Amino acid sequence: MGSVSLKVGDGTARFTKSTLCSSALNLVMLFSVLTTNLFALYAFKYSSKTHQHPIEHPHKNISLISEHVSLILREINFSQKKLAKMEKELLGYDSIDISKPNIANELKLFLQHQPLPLGKDSKSGITEMVSSVGHSCDKSMNLLSQYMDYKVGGICPDDWSLAQKLILRGCEPLPRRRCITKSLSKVGLFPFPLSLWKQVSDKIVTWSGLGCKNFKCLNSKKIGSNCVGCFDLVNGTEKKRFVKARGKNDFLIDDVLALGNGGIRLGFDIGGGSGTFAARMAERNVTVVTSTLNVDAPFNEFIAARGLFPLFSSLDQRFPFYDNIFDLVHAANKLSDGSNMEKLEFLLFDLDRILRAGGLFWLDNFYCVDEERKSHLTRLIERFGYKKLKWIVGEKSDATQTGKSQVYLSAILQKPVRV
Repeated sequence: MGSVSLKVGDGTARFTKSTLCSSALNLVMLFSVLTTNLFALYAFKYSSKTHQHPIEHPHKNISLISEHVSLILREINFSQKKLAKMEKELLGYDSIDISKPNIANELKLFLQHQPLPLGKDSKSGITEMVSSVGHSCDKSMNLLSQYMDYKVGGICPDDWSLAQKLILRGCEPLPRRRCITKSLSKVGLFPFPLSLWKQVSDKIVTWSGLGCKNFKCLNSKKIGSNCVGCFDLVNGTEKKRFVKARGKNDFLIDDVLALGNGGIRLGFDIGGGSGTFAARMAERNVTVVTSTLNVDAPFNEFIAARGLFPLFSSLDQRFPFYDNIFDLVHAANKLSDGSNMEKLEFLLFDLDRILRAGGLFWLDNFYCVDEERKSHLTRLIERFGYKKLKWIVGEKSDATQTGKSQVYLSAILQKPVRV
């Protein structure tokens, strides 16, 4: 069944008919019809019997029939209300209670149900428009209300750190719509492709909510295991990444592209740090979208300043791409926290969805925690039936120098054609 998309203002409400919802509603409707008919049959049969002695109880017969009719009407009314309630519950209409105190008026207005302008939709059966908002927002109502407390038509509050906190709690997409983003003067941007390896100016980045206020400070800190000095494009290690191996687990870009037989044009990079993978691919005429958040650093602004495409998105939602789009998916270390294999399974299925048949999945230095996790990951990958073009497992000493080794997996996998 298709979907109905209605453009309202600057937001879009989408409704898709759910099989579960349809089945439940049909069952309730069937029950209501059967119950109503049984009551009607009983009423008329009882009325027929009493008509044999019309002189004895004329008023009693009329009263009984009236009671049965009233009962039938009450049953129909109850069934209709129950159907409406089930429809809203199954479609998620009432996932967030906007009647709670201290809820921002803008949030109430955004979540308020709006009737369809032309009445009930014939395909989906939907009668109202419902705004899209993350289901986990209900667990962070104080933060969400704070985020939505802004002047409509004015400048958006400088609180991207609050927005990111909501996203990391599963509250996405965010509902803020009607304010104007504060702009920064992008003085100092370089033309492409010169921009790929020129140092980004501190002045074109929003530093609010961050401990560091310049890139020199960031380069002196370790920001996750995949970003150590990753904002230094001139003197740092970024200049050598993907073109010079640091160990047996590191694959070179040219070697991987050769495995694609010239068919690599579009790529998707998960956890791409400062965008160096996308930069190396851009030098080889491959367009790469880099998915990242601004955790402890302005990754999105830095990537954009290099003339590359950042995607501000967490790994907890379905990727906003159609099926079989990308020729290559690159997933760096820390694809998951190492402990939640169910979450990793959801992620891998979505990556498989957006990768075309014959495309390459590059698993780059995936941290396996231990042998058990590596075996679990291996079994999960084998479920997809990918062809293993490269598969290397290596061990490294942990950063705390305790002597305990860490297991890393690097692989190049080719998605099969499925009929």
